[in-house]
Parts: sequence; C-alpha cells; structure tokens
Amino acid sequence: MMPIHHVATRDTRLAVYSAGSGLPLLLLHAFPLDHSMWERQTSLADHLRIIAPDLRGFGASDPASPESIAQMADDAVALLDALHVTRPAVVCGVSMGGYVAQHVAARHPDRVASLVLVDTKLEADTSETRAARVDLAAKVGRLGLSILADLMIPRLLAPVAVNADPKTTARHRDNKAVLQRMIVEQRVGTIQAVLAALGDRPDMTEAMRHVRVPTLLVVGAEDQITPPACLEAAEELIPAARLLIVPHAGHLVPLEAPEVFNAALLEFLRDVATP
Repeated sequence: MMPIHHVATRDTRLAVYSAGSGLPLLLLHAFPLDHSMWERQTSLADHLRIIAPDLRGFGASDPASPESIAQMADDAVALLDALHVTRPAVVCGVSMGGYVAQHVAARHPDRVASLVLVDTKLEADTSETRAARVDLAAKVGRLGLSILADLMIPRLLAPVAVNADPKTTARHRDNKAVLQRMIVEQRVGTIQAVLAALGDRPDMTEAMRHVRVPTLLVVGAEDQITPPACLEAAEELIPAARLLIVPHAGHLVPLEAPEVFNAALLEFLRDVATP
C-alpha cells in the first residue's frame, strides 16, 4: 500500500502519496484509476521526491467531480504550492494524466523542468470518440462500475498469448486484479464527469509545438488506445522530445513494464541534467 495524506488545494482536498527528496516528480494517473497505479514506481523515491495525487474526484480525494482537464492541471500546480514545492518539477502523466501534464506545461510553463508523456496523445477526440464516451457514461450510470472495468481492462493491457510463459501469465493476471480493484472503487459521478471532460478537451498540437523543456515520450508497442503512431507524431512536433516504444506493453507502461519504465525515466533525467 502507498500511504497517503490529504492536502487542501484551492476549493477541494486531494489525497496524495509523497516520498523521497530532491527533484520533484509529479505523477498523474490514468483514467479511470488513482495514485495506486504508481505503486511500482515507489523505488524512484531513492532518487527523487515523488508526488502522486488522486486527481480531483478520484480515489480518496474529496468527491468534487472535475469540470475540465485544465482544472485538473491547475489543481496539480496548486498541490505543488500547498506542498511548498518551489523548484520546477518533472511532470509525468499517463493517458488522461498525460492530457493533464500537457495542460500544466502549457498553462504553467515555469513549473515544469521536464515532461514525461506516457501512452497519451496531443489531438482532441474525434466525433466518434466523443459519442462513445457519452454512451459509456450512460452505461456506467445504468450498470455501475463493473461494466466499466469489463469494457476497459482488455483495452488497457497488452494481450497475452495462450502459450505465454507462466511468469508473463501471472503478471497479466495480477495487473487485471489491480485494475479491477481501482476501477470499481471510483465514483460513478466522477467517471461520468471525467468522460465529459475528456470529450471536451482541446487539441493540444499547437500548444505543444511551443514546449521547450526536455520531453520523454513513452508508449507500449501494443497500446490499443493511443498506439505508437500517436507518440511518433508527438516526437516530430515537440522540439526537445525523444521517444521510447516498449515491447509487449499496452496502454499502461508503468504498470506493465515497471523495470523498463523506471530505468528509462532515470536515464532520461540523468541525460537532461548533464550540461
């Protein structure tokens, strides 16, 4: 378990896991999860100051549903203020957390030392994707959070072959259990509000052309939601970006391939710290 405490930020309270010291690493979780998706990154506290909140309305944070991705980005910066983090942070987000991280970089560039965008994209939703989000929100309202888990988990994780080795099969089974627990513990109102916010989020392509901080892009080779082409396009567009495609991983690289992700993050930070 990752011990949390609550921090008052603007008009709500966020639950947050924090550990370590030194360069701040702000970890922004994916939808429809919470801070505990980062449990396999806790060893990074040996090198960095980890700050991993439950975003507005998620997990153990107060049940005020978010209105927009921009609001969640402003919450993240307010959290840094409340924790007296004055130096620029490494801002890392997965999927929805990647959208939030992009907004932090665009709205609060002075707070960002470097950016890590994982299994995410810069573009806004298509009309078809927005319609699918509306349909999913209605299903969750009628049927509850178990239907959300049933529909999403197969798309969040890379598939495992029937003849996979026992270790791979066991890790996949554990990952499914972790995701099931996180998803069914969320609030229906939060899920519905965030689906609307995700559908309404703006295209960030132009804004990200102007990001000048070092940026690490990470994507699972088998990501079904934001496939490698999304991050390859981002690498071409973001001036100081580098891309890592992780074999045998899906939409949640830090959960599915933590050893690869943790090592790549530390290597990236060592490289950008070298004059």
